[in-house]
Amino acid sequence: MVTEMPREITAFGIIALAAGLGFIHTILGPDHYVPFVMMSWARKWSALKTLLVTVLCGIGHVASSVLIGLIGIGLGLAVGRLEITESFRGSIAAWLLIAFGLLYLVWGLRNAYRNQPHSHSHNHGLDDTHGHTHLHRNEHTHVHDKPGKTNITPWMLFVIFVFGPCEVLIPVLMYPAVEKSYWLLVAVTIVFSVVTIGTMLAAVLLLRAGVRLFQFQRLARFTHAIAGGTILLCGLAIEFLGL
Repeated sequence: MVTEMPREITAFGIIALAAGLGFIHTILGPDHYVPFVMMSWARKWSALKTLLVTVLCGIGHVASSVLIGLIGIGLGLAVGRLEITESFRGSIAAWLLIAFGLLYLVWGLRNAYRNQPHSHSHNHGLDDTHGHTHLHRNEHTHVHDKPGKTNITPWMLFVIFVFGPCEVLIPVLMYPAVEKSYWLLVAVTIVFSVVTIGTMLAAVLLLRAGVRLFQFQRLARFTHAIAGGTILLCGLAIEFLGL
């Protein structure tokens, strides 16, 4: 990882680099948008709720790295020590995402199994016999979020994203920027943060719209299992493929 910036680069160049890295590191990391798209689809979140959850998690994601970077700069710590810390945090976040996806997958499969369609026959005498297929659990349970009911899913995602580091922010942007001026440090931090969160929102909205175009009637009762499995694969890709 590059930890030094050419001295001849201008302040505008550093700010432009912050914007570019904010966009690239977000797009290349599926964990920045896949969990929100799948939870929105499975739990029937509105567009507004999806955006609010994404923004909340994006702020936690960026703010944690900014705080660690500022502490490191304030204490005069070597950037290598902070890179180790960020790498450790990244591993924790990946495993939390894996655990969340696995648990949600198991819950989704259990819910799908208990919600299997089945038939009942009714005989009203003579030849008046008929049958119908229904789902008992659909008569009593709604899988989407209910108004006024506490839902911990957004907060679980928030905790995961607080642990998730912005790997390039501290060594590539914050430390080199502070060598030039504190104002430049503030500028690159703000630009990187805004672009990162903005890219997350754009990706989530586009993918959410794409998913909603498809009707999965035959797989309707497996939506939670599919969401959990997708998030599980996303976490595994982050941890073992370095995405």
